[in-house]
Amino acid sequence: MLFLLHYEGRLNNVGDLKKQPYYIFLHYTYPFHSVALGVLLYVVGGLPFLVWGMAVRMVYMVHVTFSINSICHTWGTQVWDTGDSSRNNWLFGLLAHGEGWHNNHHAFDYSARQGLEWWQIDTTWYLIRFLQALGLATEVKLPTEAHKKRKALYNKVINKKEKLGTVGNNGKLQAVK
Repeated sequence: MLFLLHYEGRLNNVGDLKKQPYYIFLHYTYPFHSVALGVLLYVVGGLPFLVWGMAVRMVYMVHVTFSINSICHTWGTQVWDTGDSSRNNWLFGLLAHGEGWHNNHHAFDYSARQGLEWWQIDTTWYLIRFLQALGLATEVKLPTEAHKKRKALYNKVINKKEKLGTVGNNGKLQAVK
């Protein structure tokens, strides 16, 4: 019973997922899926497949995932006004399947797509779009243009400079006299 209380406490922000039978099933059967994958890899390719498909893959993804919160709050570009130090980092965008677009994630945490520009590679988004095309993903959330406009860092900088008198009528920066 204590496990269930702890489980409920950890999932206080995903009420919609807690009600869906598919995710309930995955939550309680996850260890069996991992064991089944390990057995399948061993049967198909022996010990090398098992080592690379389970151990090396997990070590790689854990290191990349844990690096996101340090590296993507230090290096990269910031295009959205999020009130924090999150940055978009192209290298970790590739290594972490799209999670390296961390400033995008902080600006639009509800969005299924982290690579918001055409050139921001987001393999997780490509998988979601594929599942959506098959009818397996529904109600996929994305930021609207109005949301993007409100969060744009460029607009915040221009507004501040207008208040300080450093932006002219044509929107170009000019010296304060």
